[in-house]
Amino acid sequence: MTTKRLRQLQERIDRIRRNLADIGDMTPGSLSTQYNVCGNPTCRCKDPRHPVRHGPYYQLSYTRKGKSTTRFVRKEELRAAKEQLKNYARFRKLVEKWIDLALELSQLRRRSGAGD
Repeated sequence: MTTKRLRQLQERIDRIRRNLADIGDMTPGSLSTQYNVCGNPTCRCKDPRHPVRHGPYYQLSYTRKGKSTTRFVRKEELRAAKEQLKNYARFRKLVEKWIDLALELSQLRRRSGAGD
């Protein structure tokens, strides 16, 4: 049973490694939609009855190594930005799963005397 479980865990880790190699460009963070009001007092965004804000503008925000970063994303870059965010989420999920499997594998090897 132990040998079979060791093999299963190693196969799952190998599959995660292959999946990680297939991940394309990625970026951490979140994407938000912004609408703004300008300073022109006669603009449509200042209409007292039916204000129409400017936008939408898309903003990508993330924190990396303790530094917060925000940048605007052009409409034509929106699809790529969403894909990169999705890739990053997939990357994080795969790495977390790998860690869980590696811990289990290590514990099983220690108990069975198979070594690390």
